[in-house]
Amino acid sequence: MKPFTRSIIDLFDSKRRYLIPLYQRKYAWRQANLELLWDDIIRAVGKLHVDRSSLTPHFMGAMVINQVKTYGMQVQAYEVIDGQQRLTTFQLLLAALRDVAKKHKSKYENEATKFLLNEGVMERHAVERYKLWPTLTDRRAFIAIIEPEADVTDIPDLVDEAVDPVTLAQSAYDFFRSKIADHVQADDPETIEFKFDILYEALKDGLAIVSIELEAGDDPQTIFETLNSRGIELTPADLMRNFIFQRATGLGQQDASLNVDKLYKQHWLPLDRPFWQQTASRGRQKTSRINWMLTDHLAMQLGQLVPVDQLFSGYRRWVLDQMPPSTSEAELKSISATAAVEQRLFEQSKDDALGRFGRFADAFDVSTAMPLVIYIARSGNAVELEESLGILESYILRRDICGLTTKNYNKGFVGIIDRLRRMQTSIVETLKEYLSTRKSDIDRWPDDEEFRRAWLTRDQYRNARQPRLRYILEVIEQQKRTKLNEEIEIKSDLTIEHIMPQSWRANWPVEADSEADVQEKELTRETCINKLGNLTLLTHPLNVTVSNGPFSVKLPALKEQSSLALNRELSEDKVWNEAAIKQRGQDLFSIAAMRWEPPLPIAADDTDEAGSRAFSALPDGTQCVFEYGGKRYFGNLRNGALEINGFKGRHFSFSSASKAVTQTSRNGWRDWTIRLPGSSQQLLADDWRRG
Repeated sequence: MKPFTRSIIDLFDSKRRYLIPLYQRKYAWRQANLELLWDDIIRAVGKLHVDRSSLTPHFMGAMVINQVKTYGMQVQAYEVIDGQQRLTTFQLLLAALRDVAKKHKSKYENEATKFLLNEGVMERHAVERYKLWPTLTDRRAFIAIIEPEADVTDIPDLVDEAVDPVTLAQSAYDFFRSKIADHVQADDPETIEFKFDILYEALKDGLAIVSIELEAGDDPQTIFETLNSRGIELTPADLMRNFIFQRATGLGQQDASLNVDKLYKQHWLPLDRPFWQQTASRGRQKTSRINWMLTDHLAMQLGQLVPVDQLFSGYRRWVLDQMPPSTSEAELKSISATAAVEQRLFEQSKDDALGRFGRFADAFDVSTAMPLVIYIARSGNAVELEESLGILESYILRRDICGLTTKNYNKGFVGIIDRLRRMQTSIVETLKEYLSTRKSDIDRWPDDEEFRRAWLTRDQYRNARQPRLRYILEVIEQQKRTKLNEEIEIKSDLTIEHIMPQSWRANWPVEADSEADVQEKELTRETCINKLGNLTLLTHPLNVTVSNGPFSVKLPALKEQSSLALNRELSEDKVWNEAAIKQRGQDLFSIAAMRWEPPLPIAADDTDEAGSRAFSALPDGTQCVFEYGGKRYFGNLRNGALEINGFKGRHFSFSSASKAVTQTSRNGWRDWTIRLPGSSQQLLADDWRRG
């Protein structure tokens, strides 16, 4: 690379163009940044007034540019790798100087104009006359400042000014115009031109920037990261965008625009829209949607957890050290595919399987499943996607109802991705079989009996769980609807209500023959209050008086919620007590058990923890043989799964493999013989694991 020290004036002297790629951030300097620059200018002006020989250029940082090949009448052009914020600011400063000079009929109107617009012969005058060609979102505002009377009909891709009527570029121009006007203003008109002279000299000799021009073999990304430690802080998404597009430099230009801009407009411009800049929460962390999306994208690619604050460093390491995409276009297409999936998760449309899962994930705070969901959505068809999401929802919801931990979710879900990549059966079969064989409390899938027991006996109502309970009851509400019910759409937020109130003692006394019986029954009643059978949904909160009133008062109020099937059924109850709560809980469970499916019925031997560890401990290349029905079946262990010759799919236990062969549930450890790599001895698998 070749470094040159240039003043603000030198940067724009001669016939040249600086092209800011579309992937660069839009103009972002605010008043604090502008005031620092103006202070530097005034400091240089002060030195000129005192002693010209004392003026030494003040270094303002560096810019990195890469020369673009030009042909024929095209104006010499440079692609701006870094420094676009300073370059744009300098142009706005010079435009302000020009316009204040014009007001005072100063010669510096024409002088400043030379550093804003190119003159002479050029291929596309409408575009190439501008010394600086900013990003798409800044273009219209910039042109309006640099050349207010310009005819823009021949300039493509101008963003409608109505989209962003007040830009930071306009604010910066207004700031400089005000400062310059105040600076040159004087009671004696004869001093105005002198002040212009000193100000211009300060810009020419008092402020310097290092212009680094890249040569063949230079790495623009490394230089960018080294120099970009100052100025407006870059987000992880900013760093990733620059990293991707700067590796695509050197593609040249067409029609006076950089070719890399086409990649940006197709793949990244949609990610610069307000939708992706909105803040989203995951647990206690908050960041923009685009940062979450890119984090999920990298986690999906790696098959491992990625903290959002390590997004850029992790992505850079993956691309450079592990498996770089074949081209920048392939890299961007992959990100676009992930963004299309995650947008549906964020939008949460009830008519879309991904949207419904996004709503479920928010309610149950399981964003850790998103990398797995993205992989499934990108790999399978619509049917597989819906079935797979149903499996994940059932797995997560059953574990939640049973009070099982979520601590393993961050590693567990991304770990499944690698299994799916190696699968030979369908995504649905592999996912369901794998989750069904988990045994430990950190990852097992509760069966119907455990699910029923927790549904009926565990207190489910707590403040932090209200979004989850609301989701569960809303789904049951939809399941209860039949063709005989009116079709309605409830647009108001639904709230959770206790049918027997939490403050039940005043109006819901227990009936008993003795004081001891009263105490016992009150304890029994207290255990029923927060069970699912005692909860319902309302489209608006009940009045506190009614809510805590007796059932005879509360029932009519609940009947007003007749649009909900959950509440219509309550009209049949004459009393509401512990027995009614238990019965309603069982009725709700019968729907829940059908809606949220159980795991596959796996032989007890398959779910034995010691057996599972032994199975996974067998080395790759282990040969396996099973004799059944007069035939011999051969298989090999690869990457923790058994592959049977002549059968599709991968099996994560010997019993699963036996079932594939026999279509019956069996203890596979006693079916299969094994021969370890490098050994001639055959052993019954059960003898090997016990020995």
